[in-house]
Amino acid sequence: MTIVAQSLKDRLPATIRTARLVLATPTLAHVPDMAVLANNKAIHAMLSRLPHPYGQSDGRDFVENIARGDTEFAWAIEWDGAFIGTVGLHILPEKLPELGYWLGEPFWGKGFATEAANAVVAAARAAGATALRSRALKHNIASRNVLKKAGFVETGEAIEPDHNLAGKTMTLMRLEFDPR
Repeated sequence: MTIVAQSLKDRLPATIRTARLVLATPTLAHVPDMAVLANNKAIHAMLSRLPHPYGQSDGRDFVENIARGDTEFAWAIEWDGAFIGTVGLHILPEKLPELGYWLGEPFWGKGFATEAANAVVAAARAAGATALRSRALKHNIASRNVLKKAGFVETGEAIEPDHNLAGKTMTLMRLEFDPR
């Protein structure tokens, strides 16, 4: 009998429940709210890969092709049954998984990003990740604080090479899990 090693993605849960949130597989039912919330210049200005303007076709593409694609494992963030944002891991060969997220602006400052990030960190650890990475714009203190509350430490700075934030200074962050 041959034993095949499972990938990290295969070991991550499809759904995660926290005190206030449900992190679930993104579906087409999320697209209308996703399109409204993501079509925001303030969010676009902070994210490397989010298009603007953001319409329902972008949301459908995210759900159908990106959210659980070859290099992504994303969850829709739901609060009281409503879609409020996404959180996920960007998983590339030869690199640590990268935690990323966004919340609709009406939900900023309520602890939802920290709660979602902590849940994904715990899931990644339980699935066997040894460390995670993340990054935020240097001037995005709120996002850097979310990541610090989830256990990340700042490790340096880099200039974003491409996409929406090309040329901007990013704060690089890393979270090492203690060996069990």
